[in-house]
Amino acid sequence: MAGLVILLLVALMAALAPVIYPFSPWEMRGIPFMPPGEGGFLLGSDSLGRDVAAGIAHGALVSFLVGGVSTVVALALGVTLGSVAGYFGGWVDDAIMRFTEFFQTIPSFVLAVVLVAIFTPSITSIVVAIALVSWPPVTRVVRAEFLSLRSREFVQAAEVLGRGPIAIMATEILPNALSPIIVLASLMVATAILLESSLSFLGLGDPNLMSWGFMIGSGRSVIRIAWWMSVFPGIAIFLTVLALNLVGEGLNDALNPRLARRGALPA
Repeated sequence: MAGLVILLLVALMAALAPVIYPFSPWEMRGIPFMPPGEGGFLLGSDSLGRDVAAGIAHGALVSFLVGGVSTVVALALGVTLGSVAGYFGGWVDDAIMRFTEFFQTIPSFVLAVVLVAIFTPSITSIVVAIALVSWPPVTRVVRAEFLSLRSREFVQAAEVLGRGPIAIMATEILPNALSPIIVLASLMVATAILLESSLSFLGLGDPNLMSWGFMIGSGRSVIRIAWWMSVFPGIAIFLTVLALNLVGEGLNDALNPRLARRGALPA
């Protein structure tokens, strides 16, 4: 519940950013290096006189957009490949798993950096890069669930009734395998936000969009005289990722009845 409250507050800040700060976060609003609480700046100003609070508020929307869209794309790819591998098995399973292991042998952050660097850094290339490095764990989880469910009685009954493989996978097996997928999705959003912030920190973010990683990167060279430029965006990333992980753990406890029963047993 604590994670959900924090997450809702961050989402509310992202939604109300154009209302609270109806100007561009790139706009110079005052004197550079203004400390927090002075000169009309709630969280201070950066080296160019831009409002740090406005940058954090507008950057929240970028983080949620990248995290949500990249997770949806990764889930679509991972669920498709994992369900096909787990249901059909045999050489199809072997081929998909070898393809998945190939992507897992490459460090995800390094691959994301290479993909964004090859293409022009933009919100689209960042989303695609994060999605391409995030789908292998989904594939393995979905494959394991399909392997355990494909021999159940309700699946055999659907096959006897003449239903096709796609219909069985989509309407019979997948709904029963959603619990671990939902939990994994919440953790993937947190990982995607961290990846986007890391890419922006290295200067590989979208140059037209304000992001938390860019704000930390722009303040690292003056952190001794303007600590607020890096600290406050870092706190925003920390709280958002922490909230998503807490929500993921809560969903895992709620959707896994075995863990719930085990926790209820006396010591």
